[in-house]
Amino acid sequence: MSQRTSELVIEKSVTVSVPAEEAFRVFTKGIGAWWPSERYSVDPENRQTVILEGWEGGRIIERTTTGEEHVWGTLQAWEPPHRFVSTWHPGRDAQTAQEVEVTFVSIGDATRVNLRHRGWENVVDDRDERMANYQEGWDFVLGRYAQASERS
Repeated sequence: MSQRTSELVIEKSVTVSVPAEEAFRVFTKGIGAWWPSERYSVDPENRQTVILEGWEGGRIIERTTTGEEHVWGTLQAWEPPHRFVSTWHPGRDAQTAQEVEVTFVSIGDATRVNLRHRGWENVVDDRDERMANYQEGWDFVLGRYAQASERS
């Protein structure tokens, strides 16, 4: 895993040993199987799954055992198997949303998955602390994703 952080952008990447089509499928359609909701969830006590609706305008949602849906973001771009872009505001008002872009680059039989989390200008309160939490959090999330990709 590698990382780079500019002033208001978090960049992370991981290489998985599956083709881009499979890497994209596991990340998007399979997100409910690998997302670490025990650690990253809006409603940890009632979490059930995470769903990414695969189309432009689709949502990333957390569904609970009580049937509630918490919208984490809305897909702004959907370009399988190369890229998707989503707003990002789990547990917060959409007005404070950042943007997450994930790209999938073929490297022979493997795929380099790049994640850019930008738009931190929209976060006014505790920006530095939130960015630090996401620095660590995205490492954990991508690690879990990489494990799931290797099992697919």
